[in-house]
Amino acid sequence: MGRFFGTDGVRGVANADLTPELAFAIGRAGATVLAHSSDRHLPVIVGRDTRLSGTMLEAAIVAGITSVGRDVIAIGIVPTPAVARVTVAEGAAAGVMISASHNPIADNGIKFFGPDGFKLSDTVETEIESLIGSDALPRPVGTEIGVARLAQNLGKHYYDELYGTGVDLRGLHIVVDGAFGAAYAMAPYALRKLGAAVTEINCENDGARINVSCGATHLEPLQAKVRELAAAGDDHVVGVAFDGDADRALFVDETGAVVSGDHVMFAIGRALHERGELHGDTIVGTVMSNIGFERALERHGIRLLRAAVGDRYVLERMRESGFTLGGEQSGHIIDLRRNTTGDGPMTAVTLFGIVRASGMRLHDLVREVVVAPQVLVNVRTPHKQVLDDAGIRGAIALAEERLRGAGRLLIRPSGTEPLIRVMAEGDDRAVIEAVAADLAKQIEQTAARL
Repeated sequence: MGRFFGTDGVRGVANADLTPELAFAIGRAGATVLAHSSDRHLPVIVGRDTRLSGTMLEAAIVAGITSVGRDVIAIGIVPTPAVARVTVAEGAAAGVMISASHNPIADNGIKFFGPDGFKLSDTVETEIESLIGSDALPRPVGTEIGVARLAQNLGKHYYDELYGTGVDLRGLHIVVDGAFGAAYAMAPYALRKLGAAVTEINCENDGARINVSCGATHLEPLQAKVRELAAAGDDHVVGVAFDGDADRALFVDETGAVVSGDHVMFAIGRALHERGELHGDTIVGTVMSNIGFERALERHGIRLLRAAVGDRYVLERMRESGFTLGGEQSGHIIDLRRNTTGDGPMTAVTLFGIVRASGMRLHDLVREVVVAPQVLVNVRTPHKQVLDDAGIRGAIALAEERLRGAGRLLIRPSGTEPLIRVMAEGDDRAVIEAVAADLAKQIEQTAARL
């Protein structure tokens, strides 16, 4: 697997790359490192999504953590942001989420949260990596061995956070696509408790179908259901789709149109700005944030600050300067008033609360964001060093020159999959499609030689 930690924890094909043996070793190393800064008796919170491999990896990582003398509280199937919230609320030593987020069924992953609910820094992850498989880690015996227990009722801490917003969703009809993932039960329940009428699709505990043609990565079923209900005369129906671990969400407006993370940040950011609650009049996005989003923010005196792709990098920029709101086009929205990480259900509560309070349709709230055409082509290859090839560097330079003044180009390796992503953006779709396709083909051919 090379370096174990990517941009969002450790990921790989469960039982092939991410084996129980590796999960056990990660549990031992992680618990040992985190023990430096917490009392020995403080537990580690462990949650998971619905994936079939989840129980296998949960057993392995729990065994690893307890083998070095740390207690574990397993809280079952919960969204990733719930693990962060429970960790803080319980005063735990750390949190662990077992999930591969939006990745395919066969994949799984492990990500850690510190006692403050934030993901670990690169420095701490590197320290954990250095101890994976080490023979020097403790092997306590007798009463010093850690103990694991199950406590599913701790999800109340996350519900309390959702309800604590004081949002009133009465009068809204919300279609929820749970992606057969971690939010399958929590999200519909919370939205109903806040007053919304809810229609559920793909809201079952079925790890054999997690993310399959549904959820935030496949919005077509959600769009179809919203349009069906609207055609039947429902004027207030909107939709939300989560990914496998519900740390992100995408939306569908009353017309069936997609509402991306950029649109969501515009609506939430503008509401905060009008109340004087948007620190620095700034939203932190990424290099993938659409230029149409940036233009819309500028009209309201709001600055867009771009970070590298990955919610951890967005969060770093937010914490450096105390900014309130940030996120990704893909639906990772971080609102530091509410939580310490991307939080799909909280994003839904906040956005729909703005819709309800404003009396406007979601479609009208975000219509100022006129999205410039953006093309993304994925080249499947594990050889990230292809971007160091002289020929590829030259091809990128030529492509950038072709777009100069009329668009922009972004080429980057994925942090979670063996892909090189080629993104081109501009006002002329034909031009950017040609540029992206040509460059992707050259990268693919060069990678094949490697």
